[in-house]
Amino acid sequence: MKITAISVGKKHKPDLAEAITEYEKRLAGFCEFSWKIIPAAGVDGESAAILRSIKDTDAVVLLDERGQLFSNQQLASYIEKSQNDSVKHVVIIIGGAYGVSNEVASRANIVLALSPLVFPHQIVRLLLVEQLYRTYSLLSGGRYHHS
Repeated sequence: MKITAISVGKKHKPDLAEAITEYEKRLAGFCEFSWKIIPAAGVDGESAAILRSIKDTDAVVLLDERGQLFSNQQLASYIEKSQNDSVKHVVIIIGGAYGVSNEVASRANIVLALSPLVFPHQIVRLLLVEQLYRTYSLLSGGRYHHS
């Protein structure tokens, strides 16, 4: 399965890029993962660019602090179900500073919160890739996730 994270903003900050890259390398054994960085352009411009990046067949996950809180096991179940349902591409959206349009939100198959706390977008990128690695480690019976 392919997973693309769409994030609004600038490229990864150098102080976080090394950690992000480390988890990307770890993920490579489980899935094809990539980033699409969309420049900040206001909610309407960003949302239009996000929608142009999504295909009708993509499963879309929107990250939003008002979304559902998932445990690691629930996230693993979602990814496993997507794979079992032959979903070829999951797109995970990290919106801009002012969120996304209603059109993007309604296109999402699921809206998830990493936490009820709000984090800087750059840190969300690191949290996301680490949680994806944790998810695949859990699914493969690896020792990274301790239940």
